[in-house]
Amino acid sequence: MSSRIVRGLFLTMVLLLTGVSSSAQLLNKKALSLDAAKKISAAAEDFARKKQWIVAVAILDEGANLLYFQRMDGVQLGSIEVSMRKAESAIKFKRPSKAFSDNVATRPQVMALPGALAFEGGLPIVHQGEIVGAIGISGMTSEQDGEVARAALEAWAKSLAQ
Repeated sequence: MSSRIVRGLFLTMVLLLTGVSSSAQLLNKKALSLDAAKKISAAAEDFARKKQWIVAVAILDEGANLLYFQRMDGVQLGSIEVSMRKAESAIKFKRPSKAFSDNVATRPQVMALPGALAFEGGLPIVHQGEIVGAIGISGMTSEQDGEVARAALEAWAKSLAQ
């Protein structure tokens, strides 16, 4: 066998092995698109308008980075940051922000968790069993904020099924 053929076989083997080992180290994961974030936000606003509520809507990606933000005219300025923090709590802990408020009375130490916000209105956004982001709503009571967040995600899920 010529050295040229041996070298070619060796390089082919290295490339094949490298491809196998590197793909085993990488994950395939879903990501929330800007278009999807806008649709979710629009659904939240539509639901809030029907109830005559004024809210701020924050949509974060799977890394807790702001992907899309929208606030309705007249929403209190404090709701801007609160909506983002509710979404951050939901994505970082992979559960609704309400889970923390449900436990505060019996486990007040949850208030010391970095990034946890114990108010309803933050929900993970799940697609095909995978968390792809989070929504945070603020502007009304916690319960109403939670209602808006749930309605927005239900509307989005329904649109995906069509």
